[in-house]
Amino acid sequence: MLNSSVARKLFMALSGLFLIIFLTQHLLINLTSLISSDLFNTISHFMGTNPIVQYILQPILILGVFFHFVMGFVLEIKNSRARVKSYAKANLGVGSSWASRNMIISGVVILSFLFIHFYDFWVHEMNVKYVQGDMSGKNLEGNFRYWEELNAKFHQNIIIVVAYCFSFIALGLHLVHGFSSSIQSVGVGSKRFKIIKTISFLYSIIVPLGFSIIAIYHYLY
Repeated sequence: MLNSSVARKLFMALSGLFLIIFLTQHLLINLTSLISSDLFNTISHFMGTNPIVQYILQPILILGVFFHFVMGFVLEIKNSRARVKSYAKANLGVGSSWASRNMIISGVVILSFLFIHFYDFWVHEMNVKYVQGDMSGKNLEGNFRYWEELNAKFHQNIIIVVAYCFSFIALGLHLVHGFSSSIQSVGVGSKRFKIIKTISFLYSIIVPLGFSIIAIYHYLY
């Protein structure tokens, strides 16, 4: 079934929409760090110790990320092989945006960022909880450590903040085409094309901006 180009695009779209749902949830949780450290700590501890989240949803998410990027590279390679060079040169940029023509570039930037982000937070969490065996989520003073660790990652570290914000810009460029393309690939009709494009455009601005605000806030706080 994956040999069909239609099937590949459909699976790519479904995995993309799944990751968009996670991205929205991830942003909403992290935004609470701007409102209340206690609220952020409570939610983070729940997500970090809940068996359903840890042993079911988390592996599904990792597989979803892996599948989406692998499928993206596969589609890019197949599209490149199928493209007639003379045709491509004659029509470069016609009827398409930079974001749509360079999804692979923004995807590589995002993938590179994910490796750094996983190392900064996820690997650290796995080490504390499963290597050190500390599931309490608390520091030496007996307080939840999640907000403190998030703040320490960005506070007065301009290099990290700039790197993260640059990655969020790449995320926005990826989303502005990927969101609308995914919705259309799952069968939403062309009559709603303008609405889909508008939602995709707004989402591709709001989400990267939200994550950037979080990084900048913790840099300044």
